[in-house]
Amino acid sequence: MTGVPGGDDDVVQIQQGNKPGDPFVITVNCPDKTGLACDICRIILDFGLCIVKGDASTDGVWCYIVLWVIPHSILLPMSCLKERLQAICPPCLASFYLVQKPMTSSPVYLLKFCCLNRKGLLHDVTKVLCELELTIQKVKVTTTPDGSVLDLFFITDNMELLHTRKRQDETRERLDVVLQDSCISCELQLAGPEYEYNQGMSSLSPVLAEELFRCELSDNEVRSQALSPDMTKLKKTNILYGRFSPNAKGYRDLDIFIQQKDGKKILDSGKQSALCSRLKLEMLHPLRVIIANRGPDTELLVANPVELSGKGRPRVFYDVTYALKTLGICVFSAEVGRYSASEREWEVYRFLLDENCEFQLTGVVARNQIVDRVRRTLMGW
Repeated sequence: MTGVPGGDDDVVQIQQGNKPGDPFVITVNCPDKTGLACDICRIILDFGLCIVKGDASTDGVWCYIVLWVIPHSILLPMSCLKERLQAICPPCLASFYLVQKPMTSSPVYLLKFCCLNRKGLLHDVTKVLCELELTIQKVKVTTTPDGSVLDLFFITDNMELLHTRKRQDETRERLDVVLQDSCISCELQLAGPEYEYNQGMSSLSPVLAEELFRCELSDNEVRSQALSPDMTKLKKTNILYGRFSPNAKGYRDLDIFIQQKDGKKILDSGKQSALCSRLKLEMLHPLRVIIANRGPDTELLVANPVELSGKGRPRVFYDVTYALKTLGICVFSAEVGRYSASEREWEVYRFLLDENCEFQLTGVVARNQIVDRVRRTLMGW
């Protein structure tokens, strides 16, 4: 176990590779907390980096994590990465660690703009927001009969500066570059009651919900997505050590050493089987992507489980709109909401696709191509 670093500046270290193409090495050495490794990986993904190798150990009090990362689709400058990672690590000084203040939620702002529609518009706007470190909490996109679009983006600022005039002006200026002369109006303000009003989403039919959330493992691997009694008992487990590395055949090897909260090994074969089954499901199918008919229209649905922290998968809206843009498909309307199914909460993205695009949406082959492109983009393949 590595000793306590000298101060918070030593908590996160980022080392550049020795030569071009070599991975960056990120080292985190700080007090442990539930979900810390998940939060670290989330930020790394937000920055457009891919983890190629990892090593982590903890005694339940202190943790030491080393990750080897390479650029995949860079959106944010690497110079900001250390600061973002340090912000989620618990303070090193024990006196502060024991009395650390509870996390406060960031204020939600409403970005509302109306403009003429065009291919790739939704993705271009999303890209600007990601580059500005503005996180999309909710979105509502509607196409009006005259061909213009009314977009409502409910966003939070990772930099906590959106209340300042300078930050707001910067956001508007960056959007003006993308929207250009097509912009009719653009407003940015604190979200009011309309945020709570837009918390819900259009209901899913039982048939659609079954198709979206059902288990997708093969027949000899099928397990219920609902937690079995054995799996419920395993909710309280500790990961002592983990290693993630590539192998020669293009796959990844993942070794995890775990124990129960009481420090005992998991010896019961039923509990072991339940744990392996759930891990297999989460790794093989971390998200759901389907295309369905919504009346006479074609709808793309993407769902991912909400983490214990209350957060969904990062960059989903960015990746989906990018995949649709590369296929030349326009989005007629879009919305994001939460849905409960199989004893867990899901974040569901719904995109009503424009039938007037060059891409044919009615054929089975075309629909499979859309699903495949979206899934591959989300998975980073």
